[in-house]
Amino acid sequence: RGLVIVATSKITQRGTETWLVPSQSLNGKYAVTVTTEGKECTCPDFELRRQPCKHIFAVQYVLFREHVTETKPDGTVQTTTTEAASVRVTYGQPNWHAYNAAQTTEKDHFCRLLHDLVADVPALPQTGAGRRRAPLSDTLFAAAYKVYSGFSARRFMSDLRAAREQGLVSRAPAYNTLFDVMQLEEVTPILHELITATAKPLAALETQFAVDSTGLGTECFYRHYSAKYGHEQVKADYLKLHASIGTKTNVIAAVSITDRDGSDSPEFKPLAKKTAQDFNMEEMSADKAYSSYDNLELIESLGAKPFVPFKSNATAVAKSHRRPQSKTWTRLYHYFQLNREDFLEHYHRRSNAETTFSMLKRVIGDTLRSKTPVAQTNEALLMVIRGILGVRH
Repeated sequence: RGLVIVATSKITQRGTETWLVPSQSLNGKYAVTVTTEGKECTCPDFELRRQPCKHIFAVQYVLFREHVTETKPDGTVQTTTTEAASVRVTYGQPNWHAYNAAQTTEKDHFCRLLHDLVADVPALPQTGAGRRRAPLSDTLFAAAYKVYSGFSARRFMSDLRAAREQGLVSRAPAYNTLFDVMQLEEVTPILHELITATAKPLAALETQFAVDSTGLGTECFYRHYSAKYGHEQVKADYLKLHASIGTKTNVIAAVSITDRDGSDSPEFKPLAKKTAQDFNMEEMSADKAYSSYDNLELIESLGAKPFVPFKSNATAVAKSHRRPQSKTWTRLYHYFQLNREDFLEHYHRRSNAETTFSMLKRVIGDTLRSKTPVAQTNEALLMVIRGILGVRH
């Protein structure tokens, strides 16, 4: 975030120790003071946490990049090097041999991992007379491989025939079969279980999780009436991917897919329960969108500690017309108010969930090509599997 401020804003110096850094929310400027005793900022985040904020990092990057030039009253120019400028952070060159090897063999490794992942998928029951269905393991492999390739089903057939020659599938399904398997509602829970299977190898390492959501665009559009403009508007439709993500290993423990109107908070419970089934969950963090006493009580009932900040209008007494006051809510509210620094140290681990979404989208993109709701859901799950195997490689 400091780098973004440096790249998009003008940072000016006032005096020898103070810098004016624009607010990213356009709420004015903050004064950053850099001295030998330490660094301070007038922004609320620094006053709350007393730790370096993005504005301090922005000033440090400026000092790293250039020396400080001062014009004296007599007209002479003096260039000095500050303490921060003398502590320049440097990074070594990447291991190009390993990078090239990973990039040039990614497709081979992906196919082998995918083959092992779907090998034990049971066949769907055969109903009625007619031609026997292709093995579900073959069709799921073909569908996931097609998503990986980015080709249309017809253009993908040459890759699928090559996979057949390598023994990755017992037979190459017809391209219409790929369309059919994407339309099956019975495939959706199987894809969820495959995502769980990719996470289980890291169960011994991961104990801290965060819940968040991101959008996946579609090639469909919807109309809605805008009171602001007084007429209908056409916007691109999208799905929401909700996920429980490990903050240490970035493992995706559980996911759910909703339409664009799907709220975040209702998806919290199934994600948390699914995570607790497969992992020794000790912490669960989430942003304010998931703040409710039902969610807080659920996390504690699963044996974990919740780190979900309270909204600005929250009070220590949370009552409901359905039941009396929640003791869990009251206790955690006081902990949030009185131990803010310790709370934020745990809460900000959820930033790794956003990092995970960023890594996934760099690998899989963020657009679905299917048109129907079931096919879009299945494609989104296949994209997650494709991203996990690609990142894991």
